[in-house]
Amino acid sequence: MSAEATNPEAHPEARPELRRRGRTRLDLRRLGRAALLGPTSRDRLPDAIGHVAEAHRAHHPDADLSILRRAYLLAETSHRGQMRKSGEPYITHPLAVTLILAELGAETTTLTASLLHDTVEDTDVTLDQVRAEFGDEVCFIVDGVTKVEKIDYGAAAEPETFRKMLVATGNDVRVMSIKLADRLHNMRTLGVMRPEKQARIAKVTRDVLIPLAERLGVQALKTELEDLVFAILHPEEYESTRALIAAHAGESDPLPAIADSVRGVLRDAGIAAEVQVRPRHFVSVHRIARTRGELRGSDFGRVLVLVGENADCYAVLGELHTCFTPVISEFKDFIATPKFNLYQSLHTAVATPEGYVAEVIVRTRQMHRVAEAGVVALGNPYATATPDAAADPDEERVDPTRPGWLSRLLDWQQSAPDPDTFWTVLRAELAQDREITVFRADGGTLGLPAGASCIDAAYAQHGEAAHGCIGARVNGRLTSLSSPLSDGDTLQLLLAQDASSGPAVEWLDHARTPAARIAISSWLESHPDRAMATTSAARAPLSVVGARGGGGNAVADLPDATVRLAGCCTPVPPDAVAGFLVRGGAVTVHRIHCAAVAQMRAVGRTSVAVHWRATADCRVTLLAESFGRPHLLADLTEAIAREGVEVVSATVEPPVEQRVRHSYTLQLPDAAGLPALMRAMRDVPGVYDVSRV
Repeated sequence: MSAEATNPEAHPEARPELRRRGRTRLDLRRLGRAALLGPTSRDRLPDAIGHVAEAHRAHHPDADLSILRRAYLLAETSHRGQMRKSGEPYITHPLAVTLILAELGAETTTLTASLLHDTVEDTDVTLDQVRAEFGDEVCFIVDGVTKVEKIDYGAAAEPETFRKMLVATGNDVRVMSIKLADRLHNMRTLGVMRPEKQARIAKVTRDVLIPLAERLGVQALKTELEDLVFAILHPEEYESTRALIAAHAGESDPLPAIADSVRGVLRDAGIAAEVQVRPRHFVSVHRIARTRGELRGSDFGRVLVLVGENADCYAVLGELHTCFTPVISEFKDFIATPKFNLYQSLHTAVATPEGYVAEVIVRTRQMHRVAEAGVVALGNPYATATPDAAADPDEERVDPTRPGWLSRLLDWQQSAPDPDTFWTVLRAELAQDREITVFRADGGTLGLPAGASCIDAAYAQHGEAAHGCIGARVNGRLTSLSSPLSDGDTLQLLLAQDASSGPAVEWLDHARTPAARIAISSWLESHPDRAMATTSAARAPLSVVGARGGGGNAVADLPDATVRLAGCCTPVPPDAVAGFLVRGGAVTVHRIHCAAVAQMRAVGRTSVAVHWRATADCRVTLLAESFGRPHLLADLTEAIAREGVEVVSATVEPPVEQRVRHSYTLQLPDAAGLPALMRAMRDVPGVYDVSRV
């Protein structure tokens, strides 16, 4: 709130090349020192907020500005006599913050709260006065901003500060919008502070506020904050980047000529479009330079094409790829699959005959507005709410525009065991820059960070009930819980019926979301005996062997020969079979399509005719694949016994990621009962497949 920043207007050399090109990005720096309240009639706005009124009317022509006049009068009166560390009257700060939001297109309620956002904290004005004068909605937002600002940004206080900020943002994203604009103005005038305090504030801005601005889609704020932080934390690299841009400004720029060519192509195609050159900001140039090495003229900016309708975007793309040489690897469709922060555009790159490669962004004008202003461009999320929706300031309400990532953060922050864990995990979560959508089997969807696994999806969908998750089907195919998910996957989670089931320690290696990791860690801490059991050394396979062996009811046309049924394919009547003479004079019997048949023939094994006896009994080996749970072996053995089948031998492999393989060699009284036996084994809870070996 009261942090100060170097006034960018005092440093015109900072980005001259961008201003010289007529940069199309929103210009949020117009307000320097606002005029003090002067003589004004009751029916007109004070001169000091003329800039705000002009910017607001540009986005909302029919807006009622009388409430802004009243809010300004209250703010100016209450802050009168207070000065900023830069020497300016304090009222210039809420005015500058409000102008930033007005330029972004914020609605009147947000601007009113912005003008008043420091009054409750720094003056004698109370929330009751704000509510009585401006209504519940403005009071709710001012209260949210005040709660965020009340804690000092000391090293120990940071986690709790941002926990409160997160909760306030979840209740109304406009709280975060005001906070971001507040931080931007403070960063602009940070130069009056000691270098160590500048660095501390810049680091907090870099670690949390810039990622939040990115996730809320407010690119106009995010890019300027990035440049200001870059200049403070990396002054040498900032200066080299500034020199690089300044050197390019003195050279011929190919982008205007490329933009003219694009205009001509679209004009000939009959597509109404506005084509602009969009220079890169400092951090973007720095990143490109690190990636590409030496930069060419077309690397310092991008071509922006604005059209009226979604279909026009794809028409523009078709013309560009027809008339220029496209760089296919650079094509991205964020219209069909928007980013998690509401961003929509088509991105491509084309090569010109002169050898330049220009990046091109295609979007509608509405997409452009949302790309610049994010959630600020969505207006009042409670416009259709009932009048009493915000009557109770202590009652939590759900913002209908709340993004999925924000809901996840709000859920897990309640379970974060301590501030340090919260702070560490918050920074890791905000570092995720991409989100995927997974479709649930019941028709719902899950929003997850890129790289999330089935374990993350289980906790996102079922909460603590996910402790009993034993497997998943992804796009219809069974897979382990550690499997990563991709955008658009269809997911069915399988839960154990046994209430005693719990997660394994290995789950932590595959959990990416804070909610999953915190829930798993909490369960393991409360069940230390189970945690120790899951980390014990793998046991050797358990084998149970019966007394019978031999070739079942297979008969070889070779007198006195011992017949053995091959374990690789376990043939049973009425399978077509082939026999081969092996060492010791025995005949091994394989199914005719077994891979071993071709190998036997290739090495010259003697073929022996084999047929089945008239008796119906047979021997077969079955493989049961299941999810590990208590009493599974007993239940499977009982199911086999109910079918009247004898177990000749059984092998149980050690569990791997809660998956267990059981091999049974069985003596069936009638081969015709094999399908029914396999169905009975599949019906055992936890068993997902039974097949012949």
